[in-house]
Amino acid sequence: MRFEEYLAALLRPLGVYDLRRGTVNRGELAAYGARLDQAEEELNETEREMSLCTAEGFGLERIEQLLPYRPVCETAQQRREALAALLRIGGDSFTLAAVNDTLRGCGVDARAEEGSRPGYVKIYFPGVAGIPEGFDRLRFIIEEILPSHVDVTYVFWYNTWAQVAGRRPTWGDCAGTGLSWYGLAIENEGELEWG
Repeated sequence: MRFEEYLAALLRPLGVYDLRRGTVNRGELAAYGARLDQAEEELNETEREMSLCTAEGFGLERIEQLLPYRPVCETAQQRREALAALLRIGGDSFTLAAVNDTLRGCGVDARAEEGSRPGYVKIYFPGVAGIPEGFDRLRFIIEEILPSHVDVTYVFWYNTWAQVAGRRPTWGDCAGTGLSWYGLAIENEGELEWG
């Protein structure tokens, strides 16, 4: 209910005000109601922006101002998830599970895998064929949030003709999917084996 209607409903039982539309009393209630409607909208927006779970605009920007770097994200949901991961970083983020959780703060799907020697990790970007967009910024964030004693190697994957042929042996199989080359590149990426 708009506040103008709410105020009119409150005053109607008194019987002393002419509350028909177009009257002076109703015009005054319309002015008060418009300002109260505006205040309610602003309060609702502030309430939404105060929670990381629901923030979409200035709330996310304010949280990002508290952090030394900003995640590389495209959507508000990705920003919320990345900021939540960055806020979870603690002094005990040294296990592989904790490192992978921390990497979510980059804003792109990045995964760590232990290397062949202690203190060494490989970082993969499973959902991105080739080098991810904004990699220089991603690299800076990754190297800032990982423990300083960890040696990092970045591993990129590219779709090869052999991989496409393994999944789609003929051009007819490819055309029938409606996928672009990029779509074919990441179609079964989860099945790829990392070397």
